[in-house]
Amino acid sequence: MNLENYFISQFNSRHIGDDGACIDNMVYSKDAFFENVHFKRTWMSCFEIAKKAMLVNISDAIAMNATPKYALLSVAMPKNMSKKEMSDLAAGFLFVAKKYNIDIIGGDTISNTKLDISVTIISSVKKVLLRLKVRENYLLAYTGELGNSAKELKKLLNGGKIHKKSKFIDINLREQFIANTIRHLKAGMDISDGLYSDLDKITSLNKIGINFTINIPKSVGCSGEEYEMLVAFDRRDKKAVIRRAAQSRTKLTIFANAARKKYVNRCKAHHF
Repeated sequence: MNLENYFISQFNSRHIGDDGACIDNMVYSKDAFFENVHFKRTWMSCFEIAKKAMLVNISDAIAMNATPKYALLSVAMPKNMSKKEMSDLAAGFLFVAKKYNIDIIGGDTISNTKLDISVTIISSVKKVLLRLKVRENYLLAYTGELGNSAKELKKLLNGGKIHKKSKFIDINLREQFIANTIRHLKAGMDISDGLYSDLDKITSLNKIGINFTINIPKSVGCSGEEYEMLVAFDRRDKKAVIRRAAQSRTKLTIFANAARKKYVNRCKAHHF
């Protein structure tokens, strides 16, 4: 057991294990977005930092077919941040909040040596999509393209620059695909730690393995912060899922089927 899983195992709650906690038709989710862990200030503007911090949190809600309603922000800021930078940071939060009709209802601000952000999203849900209920022979698929986030991160770490529309900065969430396809989906989660690592979570939870039907290079399967969707569905619903994906102009790659075998994650742990 890695250190992250060990720490989480200390808390005994039936609500832990999905992208968020679903309680009484509400979903509660929270993620951190910390300087020098998830980003460097030289890579992104304050507006872009706040925008991404919101989107990575909203991704958890959308992954559960929930509609974000409220946000709580915790922001730790360096003392040398200018009023202009603070204004840009606020504008980034508000830009995404307006797009998703989210009401920012409070939070906390403190002084710090670097810029650290934590966002709590409170959402409503009618039909929740969980990671559980993957059965043998169910098909597994992912949305969009994978691998670009890792490539862009490598450029940045080597001192290069990336386009403002890069997935590393500008995330495209799949709310329309999930909403259109929910009746056919049996399980799902967002791909935040990389396809192979997130497959490890969903296969462990369901006590099942997978047979890959296409080859996915390690560089693609281990690319984190993609924020695409990993979904499972009955093969009898394959045509319906493909049709619904096309309606929302979402590329869908069916890459495996669930099987009674052990799954081995080929990636190193990102978190510790």
